[in-house]
Amino acid sequence: MKQHRLAAAVALVSLVLAGCDSQTSVELKTPAQKASYGIGLNMGKSLAQEGMDDLDSKAVALGIEDAVGKKEQKLKDDELIEAFAALQKRAEERLTKMSEEASTAGKKFLEENAKKAGVVTTASGLQYEVIKKADGPQPKATDVVTVHYEGKLIDGKVFDSSVERGSPIDLPVSGVIPGWVEGLQLMHVGEKYKLYIPSELAYGAQSPSPAIPANSVLVFDLELLGIKDPAKAEQDAAAPQAAAQ
Repeated sequence: MKQHRLAAAVALVSLVLAGCDSQTSVELKTPAQKASYGIGLNMGKSLAQEGMDDLDSKAVALGIEDAVGKKEQKLKDDELIEAFAALQKRAEERLTKMSEEASTAGKKFLEENAKKAGVVTTASGLQYEVIKKADGPQPKATDVVTVHYEGKLIDGKVFDSSVERGSPIDLPVSGVIPGWVEGLQLMHVGEKYKLYIPSELAYGAQSPSPAIPANSVLVFDLELLGIKDPAKAEQDAAAPQAAAQ
């Protein structure tokens, strides 16, 4: 029952502001108030992405009131278990539908994209375009590289971007998704590629984020800024560990 109570608490906390006139009755001045709002905001966004948009905000507020006031709960545990099971089933059905739609749309997209001028399809199914050519060295699977990137779904929705954050990242070539592992080793330092990565070379049926439906084709604008010196890469990796000791 602990898991069900935790799930209930998450849902209640995340939607409590929707159950009252939050614009006028809730102050957001102290650190605790601001943190409380942030928790609710983040959880609410997560639930919205999961399709939990038909929860009753008044019932949410009632549940919080009973819990905080240590009142007798108005529903028995078995009723709550049944309700959570129904929500879980609905969420699974929704995710399955999204996965099937993403798979169908992705296959169609890659078929059409392969016909475009400048798009190269490799034996693995990876597609890429060279946006900017350069004559720098090429990384090996054992290298650590510095890159700038922006990841999108095939509908153009951005799900991650080092460009937006304004900070490139260092990463091991062999430590990323297969489409990146292959694509990076095709590139020369200074080049910009656009990678079109089939789902089986990305995350497949497992989604790392609600922003990326399972079986999604991913599109990356990728710039290879440099290859790190192995000794320096080891030093940089060891520095946080040393600081933590």
